[in-house]
Amino acid sequence: MRVFAEIVHANGFSAAQASLGMTQATISAHMRHLEERLGVRLCERGRGGFYLTDEGRQVHSAMLDLFGSINRFQSAVSEAQGELSGDLSFGTVDAMVTNRALNLHLAIAEFRRMAPRVRLSVDIAAPQALSQGILNGRYQVVLMPEQRPLGQISAIDVYEERQNLYCGRENPLFSVPDDVITDAVLAEQEFAGRTYMAQTPICGVDFDWRAVTAHMEGTLILLLSGAFIGFLPQHFAEQEVRNGHLRMLAPDRMTFDDTFQIVYPRERPTRAAEMLAQAVLRCHRR
Repeated sequence: MRVFAEIVHANGFSAAQASLGMTQATISAHMRHLEERLGVRLCERGRGGFYLTDEGRQVHSAMLDLFGSINRFQSAVSEAQGELSGDLSFGTVDAMVTNRALNLHLAIAEFRRMAPRVRLSVDIAAPQALSQGILNGRYQVVLMPEQRPLGQISAIDVYEERQNLYCGRENPLFSVPDDVITDAVLAEQEFAGRTYMAQTPICGVDFDWRAVTAHMEGTLILLLSGAFIGFLPQHFAEQEVRNGHLRMLAPDRMTFDDTFQIVYPRERPTRAAEMLAQAVLRCHRR
């Protein structure tokens, strides 16, 4: 069942090979045995691509509920024994290492000292995947930008991440003075946006969306190409600015803050999830 869960997460047999550490033949054997034991076809795979059958979606949903129940049981037993153990699944977005105001590495080190027997799984994913994962039980706690309200989660604000508008050295605006870069000029540029953001005006400018990506590294690649302008976290862009590869555009007005939150399922979080969340809050700006 865990092989099946990873296949669904990776959206295919081939894509799941690296995370599972298995060959495609071994993965296929696991799936064939699972389908034989359950007596249903769970997914279709082949030249037409990978997709879940109706039965597969039902089994996958029930399976995630089962995994969540197992995790809660393990947490309850370890609490009764006086020492935490079991698994903790934590998800967050990319470009966290350069965020020295967050100090996520210190929080993980602190958590490890407090719960050495807990096996921590860290996954880097897009905000959409994190939101879905916290709802379907893939993650027990996530750290991500604030998303539209979801009735089944609880969220704690952690910090504000400054986002600025940048272009690469090869972009025509790289050498243009800021007093010439009007909103109208920016609106004419090809813009690299984010898949989880609405295509509405940002900082008063109705940008011309010509590329999208869910990750900051993807945005950086697009900006360095010189073909696009786009927003990046200030801490993530700083080194490229110092190296002369990026330039901040209209810094007096093209900037906004993203609120980052720790998010749990609305049901009572496990003690391990609470401990990691509190470590993140304590280490913020240490």
